[in-house]
Amino acid sequence: MSWHVRQLLGGAILGVALTASTQGYAESLWTDPLRTAGTVSSNPARMPIATNSTCGLAVQLPSPLTLLDAVERALCRNPQTRQAWANVKAQAAAVGVSRAAYLPALTAGGTWSKANNRTTFPDFPQADSTLKANSSDVNLNLSWVLYDFGLRAANLENARQLLNAANATQDDTLQTVFLNTVQSFYDAQAGQALLVATTEAEQAAAESFKASDAKYLAGAGTQADRLQAQTSYAQASLKRAQAAGDLQNALGSLAIVMGLRPNTPLVLAELGDAGDAPLLQQAVDDLIADAVRTHPKILAVQAQLKAAQAQINAARAEGRPTLSLFATGDRSDTPINQVSSQQTITSRSVGVRINIPLLDGFSTKYKVRGAEAQAESKEAELANVEQQVMLEVWKSNQALRTEAENLKSTDILLRSARQSFEVAKGRYKAGVGNILELLKAQSDLAGAQQQRILSLTNWQTARLRLAASLGRLRTDGI
Repeated sequence: MSWHVRQLLGGAILGVALTASTQGYAESLWTDPLRTAGTVSSNPARMPIATNSTCGLAVQLPSPLTLLDAVERALCRNPQTRQAWANVKAQAAAVGVSRAAYLPALTAGGTWSKANNRTTFPDFPQADSTLKANSSDVNLNLSWVLYDFGLRAANLENARQLLNAANATQDDTLQTVFLNTVQSFYDAQAGQALLVATTEAEQAAAESFKASDAKYLAGAGTQADRLQAQTSYAQASLKRAQAAGDLQNALGSLAIVMGLRPNTPLVLAELGDAGDAPLLQQAVDDLIADAVRTHPKILAVQAQLKAAQAQINAARAEGRPTLSLFATGDRSDTPINQVSSQQTITSRSVGVRINIPLLDGFSTKYKVRGAEAQAESKEAELANVEQQVMLEVWKSNQALRTEAENLKSTDILLRSARQSFEVAKGRYKAGVGNILELLKAQSDLAGAQQQRILSLTNWQTARLRLAASLGRLRTDGI
């Protein structure tokens, strides 16, 4: 008896014979007797906070909504994460099917019929006869494959590696949804901050227009200055309206990523300052090496490659003999005649069956060749995925360094633009400066505010994008 048979018998048949100590254990033994659910998470997000598909999150959205709140809901409720979770459960069931091949198969069958036979002789009615009787047949068949030259072992290894691949794919899906949520959240947060900034710019333009209008009415200003200020005010109003529309679009996209309706009301936390953004100290070579070793995309293809290699062994084993144990039992009751209403036949048999494939039209040979080609394809796919991951790490690392520098530059730009606007506004009110100087300073301030907001969100996104390229996005790292 092979090791796999002993293991499964010890874990399944003997386990069923024992009395469960608790109800939970008994239910687990009944629903998963071959222990395949150990590698399946209890919820789509792999969060240890609940055992249901909604991850135990409150229906009421928090106000204000933080990035962590958005990510937790997206990981639990996004259709992509739920689909990846379902794929893992399906592949875990396939492992159970492969393990079940080591256990004996027992089938029972039976038939029952009612007979009503009448025989007549027109020329000799004294010989007429009638037979009314019931007939039945019950049988029990046992079949147990004892040895198959590695076919079941190869199929089990294939199923295990595909389960590993499904788990890695689920991790990669979680990383992707995580990053998409981060991007959508910061886009919405930037839209919210831009709406505030454009509203402030509109108010500043309104003040400039009022000042120029007052000067014009007092005879100290020109109609040209008044019209230029009015034009600037109208442009600021248009930008504020556009920012309001962009914010609603961003909030709708964020709601969809979180698995909600796009019209769900969302109130986001305000965009905070990054402070002194640190530069990444770890060398890019070390980052690439870490990504190649631990990234879920690479782990998934590696597992698929091992599954393809196991499929080669399975295809080869299909053309080899199998040794099986069989046992049958049969009992039949059939009617005979009027004297003896039935006869009972009981039969039992136990034996060993060997099946030796002699000719299959060369199908096994081509199955092996096809499996080898699949393995070669997976090797090339692994090399391609490794290159993509390394390139993504390289780009993300450079983007983070660039955004950290931009963050410092926009801080200086915003402070300078604000001071310049205050000076220009004072000069114009004092009658020293002109309207063009004021409007330019006003436009520069609005542009600097927008650049600062985008720089903040781009830096935050680049920071988490680098983590995603390394396969290290975690909720506790936000």
